[in-house]
Amino acid sequence: MMMTFYKYQGTGNDFIIVDNRLQHIDKNNTNRIAELCDRRFGIGADGFILLENDNISDFKMVYYNADGNESSMCGNGGRCITAFAKFLGVIENSTEFTAIDGLHKAKIENDIVHLQMQDVSSIETHSNHLFLDTGSPHHVEMVSNISAFEVKANGSKIRYGQPYNKAGSNVNFVEQLSADNFAVRTYERGVEDETLSCGTGVTAVALAMHACGKTKHNEVGLKTPGGQLKVTFSSDDRGYNDIWLIGPAQQVFKGEIEW
Repeated sequence: MMMTFYKYQGTGNDFIIVDNRLQHIDKNNTNRIAELCDRRFGIGADGFILLENDNISDFKMVYYNADGNESSMCGNGGRCITAFAKFLGVIENSTEFTAIDGLHKAKIENDIVHLQMQDVSSIETHSNHLFLDTGSPHHVEMVSNISAFEVKANGSKIRYGQPYNKAGSNVNFVEQLSADNFAVRTYERGVEDETLSCGTGVTAVALAMHACGKTKHNEVGLKTPGGQLKVTFSSDDRGYNDIWLIGPAQQVFKGEIEW
């Protein structure tokens, strides 16, 4: 079967996205998904996303890591599938869609996609890092001279180490640039390498930096290797809420490939 696909990227975090409303794709074929995400023998992507019909929202997002396994929430993927849904005519400029972690609101304003993330009630503070779940688990650790930091080598050790074990965690390294701006580099589980950007990762960084007192702002800029993102949020004694991940999402190309 020939499969029509679209390649999207959000600050360099890239995805193969397929319209699966007619259920043509065998979602159990994880080996094929991994092959398609391979950058030398396939299309190449950080993840594979299916847009499907949903009974309670505008559409459903089904997300797979580059290793072919269905995964937890992907923030940049959520922004890209919102742009894709508008391209298909499924939505106009606002939506509510279903992902693995529940319902998400999103809107598009001047080609910038705003994605509402789930509330975060708990942030763990440790001696040299913070840990929180923003739809995916994230280790957040501050470093100096981030541009020269060995993200893959250090991230892989933390990803597989205690206390994360088999399930693993994404790992974010952070350097403060100003009162409300931070540089972020992320090692992503499932990709098993550094990615140019991670949406749930920068969301985690923004909240963690506020929680540990590195910023007093509730609008935080995040500079990733793939571009600039912004996270806004509110906080109260129950934690963080009304969290929005904001940035560009662009279609790169369309193609066909044997499924």
